[in-house]
Amino acid sequence: MTNDELKTTEPPELENNPSQGGDIDLDMLLDVPVVMTVEVGRKSLPIRDLLALTPGAVVTFDRSVTEPMDVMINGTLIARGEVVSADGQFGLRLVDVVSTKARLEQLN
Repeated sequence: MTNDELKTTEPPELENNPSQGGDIDLDMLLDVPVVMTVEVGRKSLPIRDLLALTPGAVVTFDRSVTEPMDVMINGTLIARGEVVSADGQFGLRLVDVVSTKARLEQLN
């Protein structure tokens, strides 16, 4: 196919429609899966130390046990929370939720 044969068009659902006023239908996104990660802490170490780790080794992180954990969605901080036990499984009680404005600023 040559460049002359290619034609650029917008999908119908994305075409400009003045009657809709540019509103976004968030219902389309509600079933999109995201990855939630809870970060305990971080540690920078040389590969030599990494290779020397053995079962039973203790690695300390940059965070105190009393500090809340970071809750990340697809790598973006959205909240902080405390680890709890819920029916024999780990859980997280949210203690702080990052404002929408702050989350948007992280994207820039």
